[in-house]
Amino acid sequence: MSALPILPVLIPLGTACLGMLGHRSLRAQQTVSVAGAVALVVVAVALLARTATGEILTLDAGGWSAPFGITFVADAFGAIMALLAAVTGLAVVVYSVASVDLPRKRFLYYPLTHVLLAGVCGAFLTGDIFNLYVCFEILLLSSFVLLSLGSERGQLEGAIKYVTLNLISSAIFLSASGLLYGTLGTLNMAHLSVRAAEAVAEGRGHVVTIVAMLFMVSFGIKAAVFPLFFWLPASYHTPPFAVSALFAGLLTKVGVYAIVRVFTLIFVHDTGYTHTILLWVAALTMVSGVLGAAAQTEFRRVLSFHIISQIGYMILGVALLTPLAVAGTVFYIVHHIVVKANLFLVAGVAHRIRGTSDLVRPGRVGVYASAPLVALLFMVPAMSLAGVPPLSGFWAKLILIRAALDERAYVYVAVALLVGIMTLFSMTKIWAEAFWKSPAPEEGGTAGETAPRTPAGMLAPIAVLAAITVGIGLAAQPVFEFSALAAGQLLNPEVYVGAVLGEAFATPVEGVDP
Repeated sequence: MSALPILPVLIPLGTACLGMLGHRSLRAQQTVSVAGAVALVVVAVALLARTATGEILTLDAGGWSAPFGITFVADAFGAIMALLAAVTGLAVVVYSVASVDLPRKRFLYYPLTHVLLAGVCGAFLTGDIFNLYVCFEILLLSSFVLLSLGSERGQLEGAIKYVTLNLISSAIFLSASGLLYGTLGTLNMAHLSVRAAEAVAEGRGHVVTIVAMLFMVSFGIKAAVFPLFFWLPASYHTPPFAVSALFAGLLTKVGVYAIVRVFTLIFVHDTGYTHTILLWVAALTMVSGVLGAAAQTEFRRVLSFHIISQIGYMILGVALLTPLAVAGTVFYIVHHIVVKANLFLVAGVAHRIRGTSDLVRPGRVGVYASAPLVALLFMVPAMSLAGVPPLSGFWAKLILIRAALDERAYVYVAVALLVGIMTLFSMTKIWAEAFWKSPAPEEGGTAGETAPRTPAGMLAPIAVLAAITVGIGLAAQPVFEFSALAAGQLLNPEVYVGAVLGEAFATPVEGVDP
């Protein structure tokens, strides 16, 4: 047993508490926030290093052994997700120092950010379905406040849509958890894997399938899959750019993580039904998201719809349920979190330079002409998102397409390739309108006008994330090997179950019979 799995939750919670204690000093809040984000990255790296050998770390809170107590589990998949959350959190916190306005900072912006990170990391590392629900609620509450902080009309409209649909998702999640407990007599994920197999052997597989569909709907809303995604493009373009980047990088991926976890560990008894539905959902999510992006003319709304289309690729891998496909999903998540968070950060700098995020309305200056470095930093994640080699997105798409070809899923291969081409079209549209084009004087431009200086605190996180994107592309083999390790653990639930339950895996546990 190791304390490492709980530290990515305790560190941001402790950082949030210290930030609230120093609420009278903005400098103290910022210092504590950055230090806490750095500490989270350090711990997440240590966690990843331990799990890279194939070891699965567990922690039974209070000494109560699983399945009775609260268990935290760090396998390869959970560890890489925690590290991605930590890196995204650090990038956003540093970016926020220079970009978020003072009124929002004074209303506990930094503590709320770390509470959200605690919820996200808790979701990635919990070994219990009910505590997964608790972590969802933690990140939902903090994200709702961050989304509405500032009380601008657009923010409040987006926040209402966001919180309404996510509360519906939470209600379905809680109901499904109750039904699952009533059916299987436990909520520990490892024990659920064992009990679900027993229920199927006893002829109760249809009940488990019904519960599985409820979880698919609940997590589908949180992951923004077709047709449950409408809350996302209605809300992600309304808050400050730093908040949008945090949401874009992490929130939907918590839903994807939950789908991957439960549909590889627990609900694997009727894959011909459940995973076929996931295949359809994946294809429709890819197509609807990229078509929505093509119709938008506002920077962040284009990017928001692309979150949806890219979620489809991730669902495709878990729906195919082969080692290569699931490894592709893990690789794609790694690529997408970094790229999508970075694109929203770049959007904030472009807005600062142009004075607008509307792609149709001329900006006061062209970004490329006035800030070529910013334009270059946009091209790296944009081309990666579209799948241009040798960047990370190319390898992520290649792995999934190869996996689909191996399964002769030619329709889904065609959809994935078409969506990739349309993604490239959207990125070139943003480049042409927001970065390349310089407005003529009659369009609102001013001869000789210079762009406002972009603080180093905004450029540094963008540059680091761009470097990570290039690094993943150039070192694709090690990233793929780790993704394959994570996929191997996901597709062999007995490894996870044995790490969590130990001898209880082989011995029936008294007092928890359904």
